[in-house]
Amino acid sequence: MILISSCLAGEAVRYDGAHCLDQPLKKLIEEGKAVMACPEVMGGLPIPREPAEIIGGDGQDVLEGKAQVVTKSGKDVTDMFIKGAYRMLEKAKEVQANVVILKENSPSCGSSMIYNGEFSGKKIAGNGVTAALLKQHGFRVISETDTI
Repeated sequence: MILISSCLAGEAVRYDGAHCLDQPLKKLIEEGKAVMACPEVMGGLPIPREPAEIIGGDGQDVLEGKAQVVTKSGKDVTDMFIKGAYRMLEKAKEVQANVVILKENSPSCGSSMIYNGEFSGKKIAGNGVTAALLKQHGFRVISETDTI
């Protein structure tokens, strides 16, 4: 089974209330080969919501208490991102996911690149909070731009 970020399946759950539909991924869900979930929504964040970025590191640093996830106006939303990551981990275990496809650049889902924490549009190498936790637990995590 494949676990896919809800926004990639066309669900309007992104911070700006939009989605980033990837038709082939949506087709996998329609065929029963995949399920979808959004760690940010599962963590209690609203739709729409203020953009957030990781300050002081990447998702692994957040999990280790060395970095925070903060909104553009400065609100600390770290706890909600961690809560969502653990709920996504539970979902991955529940469906026995052999691969998890997440939205690149997200502070939750980035699997190789995230924004640098300055809200400037610049990206750095690193994992989002959910991607880091899933990788830590042995799941194969890729982005929508990778091939399965």
